[in-house]
Amino acid sequence: MIDRVQAMRIFVRIVDASSFTRAAESLEIPRATATTTVQALESLLGVQLLVRTTRKVTVTAEGAAYYERCAQILAAIEEVESGLFNRPENLRGRLRVAMPGMIAASIVVPALASFRALHPHVELALSVIQRALDPVSESVDCSIELGELPDSRLLARRLGLLERVTCASPAYLARFGQPRHLDDLSGHVAVNWLSTQTGRRVDFDFSVARRPSKVKVDSFVHVNDEHTYLACGLEGLGLIQPGRATVAPYLASGQLIEVLPKCKPTAIPISVTYVKSRQISPRVRAFVDWLAEIFENAPGTVKASPPLAEPPFWPVLDAQQGCYDVDTASR
Repeated sequence: MIDRVQAMRIFVRIVDASSFTRAAESLEIPRATATTTVQALESLLGVQLLVRTTRKVTVTAEGAAYYERCAQILAAIEEVESGLFNRPENLRGRLRVAMPGMIAASIVVPALASFRALHPHVELALSVIQRALDPVSESVDCSIELGELPDSRLLARRLGLLERVTCASPAYLARFGQPRHLDDLSGHVAVNWLSTQTGRRVDFDFSVARRPSKVKVDSFVHVNDEHTYLACGLEGLGLIQPGRATVAPYLASGQLIEVLPKCKPTAIPISVTYVKSRQISPRVRAFVDWLAEIFENAPGTVKASPPLAEPPFWPVLDAQQGCYDVDTASR
């Protein structure tokens, strides 16, 4: 006799991952078990739920309708097993969460003990990401994302804004001098970030008169990994614009020195996202609420506020533009 609830879990995970292999790995079961379970489920229901090819797995119309009901049923079962809404200590199971490595290291991981104290039976599987994530195909319950979120398939909760800082090592500043104005940057070198989405160089940006403006700075090295980016800055290879939370220990120790403090880099939105069509489980709800609390109090982050209307383009600064004191929280 087929275990209907377990079969639903396997089927839902396969649809989320668009892959038998990834679904089986996330559930820690053999791939053959996932295959035979779906075959038994299709035989029991008398309909084809999935179309398998050598390249991908797609869901049929009947499978899509069955998926929606399964997701609702599984969420309801979890709700009941978690203690009828008001027993957070009874939450159980694995929660799959993805986030950028520097966010994990500087903000989330240092606070994880408090989440464990609240929910001791929830097992976290943390994945470090360096790119925009598709939570459906990657089989994660939620992910922390930086920047704007154009994907309409996602629901998102804004956690705040990540403050950034322009800084360099003492060795770099001893060689190139400390810039006092934006026009001084023409004689400097940057460690340029390569977008993980487009592969293109991301220019430095600053808030001038509370408007974002990009600045092109010559570069010796381009990177697309945040740890390498920080390492290049520490080695004196150029100016960098990392998150303030990430480099706070290095600024405090003097290994990095902030420059152009009155020209703040534009803060980056931070959000936690999950799939719109998926029933939100109590585990996800509890984790998202916890994230909102720790980001509200995290050094180097500020509460998000409605943004100013964007200018029609990102102007490249000419040498005569200056700096202004900017209250990041009011942007």
